[in-house]
Amino acid sequence: MSHDQHGLAMTGASAAAVRHYDRAIDELLHFRAEVDAEANAALAESPDFAMGNVLAAYLGLLTTQAEDARTARARFGAFLRRTDGGALLPRERAHVAAVRALLGGDFLTCGALLADLTAEHPRDALALAVGHQIDFFTGDARMLRDRIGGALTSWREDDPHLGHVLGMYAFGLEEAGHYDRSEEVGLRAVELNPRDVWGIHAVVHTYEMQGRFGDGLRYLDARVPDWSSGTFFNIHNWWHYCLYALETGDVPRVLAVYDAVLAGGQSCMELLDAAALLWRLHLEGSEQHERWRALADAWPARVAEPFYAFNDMHAVMSYVGAGRVGEAEKLIAGRAAYVAEPHPGVTNHDMTLRVGLPVCRAIVAFGRGDYGAVVDLLHPIRHRVNEFGGSHAQRDAVQRTLLEAALRAGRRDVARALVSERISMRPCSPYNWLKQAALAEAVGDGAAAAVARGRAGELARSGGALARSGIVGAAG
Repeated sequence: MSHDQHGLAMTGASAAAVRHYDRAIDELLHFRAEVDAEANAALAESPDFAMGNVLAAYLGLLTTQAEDARTARARFGAFLRRTDGGALLPRERAHVAAVRALLGGDFLTCGALLADLTAEHPRDALALAVGHQIDFFTGDARMLRDRIGGALTSWREDDPHLGHVLGMYAFGLEEAGHYDRSEEVGLRAVELNPRDVWGIHAVVHTYEMQGRFGDGLRYLDARVPDWSSGTFFNIHNWWHYCLYALETGDVPRVLAVYDAVLAGGQSCMELLDAAALLWRLHLEGSEQHERWRALADAWPARVAEPFYAFNDMHAVMSYVGAGRVGEAEKLIAGRAAYVAEPHPGVTNHDMTLRVGLPVCRAIVAFGRGDYGAVVDLLHPIRHRVNEFGGSHAQRDAVQRTLLEAALRAGRRDVARALVSERISMRPCSPYNWLKQAALAEAVGDGAAAAVARGRAGELARSGGALARSGIVGAAG
């Protein structure tokens, strides 16, 4: 019997397989593409290594792409047919059960099984990392916080992966609204490991949720080499950089980063970042027809079948942005047929029914200029949009669509309440003050509109001054 780097017993692994497995976990926590090669090397050394097969299955399933899931299902099925499950250790059997649930599309059961597992084995880094991603995919802010918090005291100060666990905890704290504590924990995580891109990402989210875009620009500018390349997460952190730049009103900078980094993405995660950024520009009247067309071309194969409703929303954004509303409607019709049939235990079924379809229909309605319909579709679900996953920052695209539609539809009471909520939460955001100005103009209050626009301009200038010149060059 062997043990991993965190002292957990494993079966079926040679010494060489264990070394590859440990390196794979390290690469996973760093979000580096080398995780796949190390996982495969572990299985090449010991094909029936239980935790190696578990890791490979998780890697295939967490991409949220149906084709990867099919490959993982076939590979893990072959492992199970070769394996005597009764000979596995209880922790390994728990992982196998979690993988089985995830293979069946049951995110919630997988997450619950992993929570039980980490209650008994709080130093199981793989269970923590996968459970954390499951909580993200299901938009469960409480579990993003408590899954990691419940294990944290079992990690030693001298453990090389303590920083990564702190980075996960910081993100959970941010999603649960504990911004001061999130910043503190995230900064500590990055202090322990400057290349912890998830920890950097947690700090960035904390600043985003408080409207502290100037702090966010300064933080990212100061550590560009640590987050901007070399991982399969760098595009997402560039997306965050662009959100800050948008607050300053620097659209040319945003488009330069888009063309250098976000354009041409291949994975669903990369494509949805690109769509979410262009959609924010679309809401503000900045049409990017050529960029939309290229992005829309990349989606059909990735949403050919129902798998993850959050991806569907971004595909529909891309189709609408490219003026291909017919393709958006075809996707929606397919998803409507999907939810009309029972799919017991498939989390995406309820995600699509309760959130995905209304949001996709609202995006199409926005594209058609039917802004009243957008409000009617989105306003009733705005407090449960988290159910189809993503972060608060990502889901803000939905909230901004609702606000813009309310303004354009003349639904002033709705717009007033939404703007008031935003300014009360993020008084440093130029975007929020610009929407206050638009609302004041709609009711004929020119003086109030001028004050709000002045406030937006003042905030944008103060934050923009913090951005280092030449940052776009780093994006290349």
